[in-house]
Amino acid sequence: MNYNNSIISVPLPQNEPQFSYAPNTKERDLLKSALKELKSQVIDIPLIIGGKEIRTGNKAKVVLPHNHKHILAEYHKAGKEEVLLAVEESQKAWKEWQKLRYEERLSIFLKAAELLSTKYRYLLNAATMLSISKNPYQAEIDSACELIDFWRFNCYYAQQIYKEQPIYSPKGNWNYVQQRPLEGFVFAVTPFNFTAIGGNLPTSPAIMGNVVLWKPASSAVYAPYFIMKILKEAGLPDGVINFIPGSANIVGDICLKHPLLAGIHFTGSTAVFHKMWQDVGQNIATYKNYPRIVGETGGKDFIFAHSTADIRKLVVALIRGAFEYQGQKCSAASRSYIPRSIWDKTWAMMKEELSKIKMGDVEDFTNLVNAVIDEKAFENITGYIEYTKSSKDAEIIFGGNYDNSVGYFIEPTVILAKKPDFKTMQEEIFGPVLTIYVYEDEKFEETLEICDKTSPYALTGAIFANDRNIINIMMEKLEFAAGNFYINDKPTGAVVGQQPFGGGRASGTNDKAGSMLNLYRWVSTRAVKENFVAPDEVGYPFMLDK
Repeated sequence: MNYNNSIISVPLPQNEPQFSYAPNTKERDLLKSALKELKSQVIDIPLIIGGKEIRTGNKAKVVLPHNHKHILAEYHKAGKEEVLLAVEESQKAWKEWQKLRYEERLSIFLKAAELLSTKYRYLLNAATMLSISKNPYQAEIDSACELIDFWRFNCYYAQQIYKEQPIYSPKGNWNYVQQRPLEGFVFAVTPFNFTAIGGNLPTSPAIMGNVVLWKPASSAVYAPYFIMKILKEAGLPDGVINFIPGSANIVGDICLKHPLLAGIHFTGSTAVFHKMWQDVGQNIATYKNYPRIVGETGGKDFIFAHSTADIRKLVVALIRGAFEYQGQKCSAASRSYIPRSIWDKTWAMMKEELSKIKMGDVEDFTNLVNAVIDEKAFENITGYIEYTKSSKDAEIIFGGNYDNSVGYFIEPTVILAKKPDFKTMQEEIFGPVLTIYVYEDEKFEETLEICDKTSPYALTGAIFANDRNIINIMMEKLEFAAGNFYINDKPTGAVVGQQPFGGGRASGTNDKAGSMLNLYRWVSTRAVKENFVAPDEVGYPFMLDK
């Protein structure tokens, strides 16, 4: 059992450089070639349990969101038998996996990072672009750079955790700690919107010696399957991560009731996370250990401007923050507060920039905006648009059109709310819809308080001002309104190693993915004291009579 104290050293990583995919670059040609290759075939995606591919025959389709008649793949869905088999295989793997020296485990994920940085970069980016409708830049920063960063930085952080030891051992004693993996399995439930999150949620516990059951979102099975193949090539032993796409009411129900559930690593909706937590509470007496619950859920992220803001930079942040990847980011700007004194100039500039945006297929690299993920999302988002059209308390001042005849396309839409508590200022929409409330300059601090209280979420937020005293006021008033806070920048684009990501309130447990804090959740510490010269008398000096 070599949990720590190795002499091997993982160097401090550097963030993976981003490719531009500009015209006449080699990487642009390679990406287009990968897109063409993937589109030319329909692959069959099995479960992967104990390293074996399992085909249940209960299948669902993977389609292009921007062209939903085109089928990319069919994937097999896990049933009760397969989920229980995955638990069984994970426990077989756990016996050997947790015994490995940590450098033996880390080498696998460092190799996976190198494979993704080189051999599989264009494949995984193309898979992300096609299956969840991301443009080249959004895919590059996600499925290439961020996932590579997760693997490299998590290995570095793991090393630091294992090396951290008690600060003192008195003469005759040796004190040390061992960071053990959790007993049982970690249930990793990943979202559709980031391939990197899909790769991080199962692998961060595995890096710390745990075994994992991975349920990807039903709308994002395609790229995760390729991640499993990369991990296999990197040397991940069979059964350490078991890939079990399927219906939540089957896979989740079995995993959450199982006595060996050791932890949950989740990114998704707040409502689903609430239900999972309730299920754990109801089953708490049946578990071998209290499960670790780590979740990143919803957001209603804000951009709050002061009259001293740089208008040009504010406009860029509003558009990029709200409409990149169709607003389908937990961190996307969804509401904004702009003072009356700069509103006219802000809107004139913003409207001009919005009119330049193109929307369409991911293979047309001139498009900034692509399709939303599926029909359910399309109907939910357009429901908010139609609600606004019929309301007297708000108006659509840009966009508002949509069409799902070919793909699930929704125009970037800007709503001007007459009241700060209008529905689209409060509720998570998760689409290309930004609601703006124009406040009176003299009500600056009052509106800051409204911003803090309007939404139950506290994931990301941004402020724009060029007066340091004003910035200080804004930071104080909005102290608990966001776990990731941005000054004069958009509220999206957290980078591993730079901005650990996560929020509080209804946005999650704030365990900060991409940091050492997250990895601490996947170990159980044993403190060891060895006494080299143990006492051999029962009595103490105070007991002497002379």
